[in-house]
Amino acid sequence: MPDLLVGVDVGTSSVKAAVCTAEGRELAHGSASLAWRTTHDGTETEPEEVLSAVRAALADALARAPEGRVTALGVASMAESGVLLGPDDRPVAPLIAWHDSRDRAEAARLAADLGEDEFAAATGLPLSTQWSLTKHRWMRDNGTGVERAVRRLNVAEWVVYALGGEPASEYSLASRTGWLHLGDRTWWEPTLDWSGADAALLPPLVQAGTPLGLAAADRAGDRLAGAVLTVAGHDHQAAAIGAGAIDDGDVLDSCGTAEALVRTVPAPLPQSAVVEVTRHGVTVGWHALPDRLSVLGATRGGLLLQQVLRLLGRDRDDLPELDREALETDPGPLRVRLADDGTATISGAGRDVTPAAVWRAALDQVTAELAHLQKIVSGAAGDYGRVVMTGGWAHSEAMVTLRRRAFGNARRSTAVEAGARGAALLSGQAAGVFTVIPGRNS
Repeated sequence: MPDLLVGVDVGTSSVKAAVCTAEGRELAHGSASLAWRTTHDGTETEPEEVLSAVRAALADALARAPEGRVTALGVASMAESGVLLGPDDRPVAPLIAWHDSRDRAEAARLAADLGEDEFAAATGLPLSTQWSLTKHRWMRDNGTGVERAVRRLNVAEWVVYALGGEPASEYSLASRTGWLHLGDRTWWEPTLDWSGADAALLPPLVQAGTPLGLAAADRAGDRLAGAVLTVAGHDHQAAAIGAGAIDDGDVLDSCGTAEALVRTVPAPLPQSAVVEVTRHGVTVGWHALPDRLSVLGATRGGLLLQQVLRLLGRDRDDLPELDREALETDPGPLRVRLADDGTATISGAGRDVTPAAVWRAALDQVTAELAHLQKIVSGAAGDYGRVVMTGGWAHSEAMVTLRRRAFGNARRSTAVEAGARGAALLSGQAAGVFTVIPGRNS
């Protein structure tokens, strides 16, 4: 029976799993939705809900997979959100969503106390509510149980630990906390002190693809028992690996709800370049690949398309016809944009406006935003060569066509689940199946 590699990608709305051959060919897939709740404070869930979704996605994928021994399991995930564990290894607080903005006052206080440029130069991050440290400060100041915590793990790290692995802090996820010093690759005392976090909360730092023990049968199930476990890092970097967009000049265009551009570049970058791109909302952090940095910019383009599709009374099944009509339409003065509250706004619409014109205007808008972002990212990462598209909106033929017009060498990845495939490849590295992650492999 062949050896199998399994990868898990814990995203914001769902968990995806992929079963691959030892060479990285995808054999089977599974998924499970991830539920969040809205409270008077913001958006959160229980850490156990994440584990339940992971187990369901794994069971779904393995039920579709051929017989074979699972050699290794890698887990990638969304970043910024963290799990706080007490002395009994049980979570002591909810998992706050990375996009939750309950910590607006804390972010403003951090800017006043440390300074935006100093924070950016040290961490590679623009100052915002997204990073872990301001949410940790909010939790400490609001009596959420943080004082009972003895360990903090990012989402993928928590899943690996819960399945029987060793506790660890992986560099690409640590780069999204606001606690990691980009240049030194060590925990940065000023932000730890500011947020009220003790360095003892954070396990040792490791590279993605480091073996972290074996999956336990009573935690992971019989089929996964004995599989080498590894943290595969931030989901965007894992997707770049899974899509094969990791060579110099490659760009991963992750076309999800939040659209992300990811460049993989050699370290280091000049500090002046790091600070400059953060002023435009772009981040610089350590990659899931060794000795590489990730330059990452994001737009809300996918959310705009989602809102417009809903406004038009259409769904994903209607995309082929809507795309075809949109490519044959000139939207003229019609403009579609996303408001701060996440709703779509339309201007310049005449009496004879058609759904195809609205859709084309929305596609033109998100493409223009991405082209602008590409220029900013290229300012730090250098000129790009090709754009590899993944994610749900990459299935839009009109989207792919307009990206080719804007960027030239743009194409859709052949990976079905790029993030989960990337996690599987990194698990193969952890198990010694191969020593070098394949590059342009899809």
